Amino acid sequence: MALTPRTDDIFIDSFGVTIHYHRWSPKKKPTAIVQIAHGLGEHALRYDNLVAALVGAGYEVWADEHRGHGATGLEQWGGDYSKLGKLGPGGMRATLTAVEDFSDLIAQQRPGVPLFFLGHSWGSIMGQMILNRDGASRYAGMILSGTAYRMPGMMNAGDLNSRHKHLGTIGAEWLSRDVAVHEAWRDDPLTFVADTLKLMGPLDAARLLGTPRKLTHDIPLLIMIGSDDSLGGEKSVKKLADAYLRAGASDVELIVYEGARHEIFNETNQEEVRGDLISWLQSRLTSSKS
Repeated sequence: MALTPRTDDIFIDSFGVTIHYHRWSPKKKPTAIVQIAHGLGEHALRYDNLVAALVGAGYEVWADEHRGHGATGLEQWGGDYSKLGKLGPGGMRATLTAVEDFSDLIAQQRPGVPLFFLGHSWGSIMGQMILNRDGASRYAGMILSGTAYRMPGMMNAGDLNSRHKHLGTIGAEWLSRDVAVHEAWRDDPLTFVADTLKLMGPLDAARLLGTPRKLTHDIPLLIMIGSDDSLGGEKSVKKLADAYLRAGASDVELIVYEGARHEIFNETNQEEVRGDLISWLQSRLTSSKS
């Protein structure tokens, strides 16, 4: 698949950290914008196939490199790859605020264009945290991929590859059924083991826990996971969907892909996943206009 043309830019967060971000635009005025929030131990340029599909369907895509990750992390730590994953001054709270600031920057540059938040894994956890911080009014909808109900016993805080380690020797077998994905992860200098406690410390790791609070703004929610996802799993996301319904969300859709692992957008059925996402986006845009 040919690479989609990309624009790179930066903004400075409230602690003076330079946040790098990317934008991919369709040829015509976008139907809506999708903001991608990537996971722990990865970076925003691992979503090429998803970006190409969204842009091809008329959406503009924006994605930042979170604190400690990708180009942001390399600039923070003077090019020291061994320090990737360290969030820097302000820790998790500053990282979350920078993601919110990025949403506000998008809205300022694209006034009146509907904005959807798509968070994967750690990005989905930050999406849940933004909703708890009364941030729902920023978005036309939120997609949570590879997510979990953020409580002990419902979200795996240990070795996410442990139940898949018999399938290979790379250590990324939990991500996808596609061996090429494991190999690409191994060969990518910007990916690393997502050891939350080691990277963040106990205080910031604890900040990732929480449950959905009463929503002050009702937006559509789409939860998408693989049935063989070792972060949360089916029981966890069903509890999450129910919690959002109780919190006041009137439109919560849950899709579980049988046999798929953590990175559903890098799975063997990724074309199906992308199709479901685009159909959901289009249906929510249509219903919001009616």
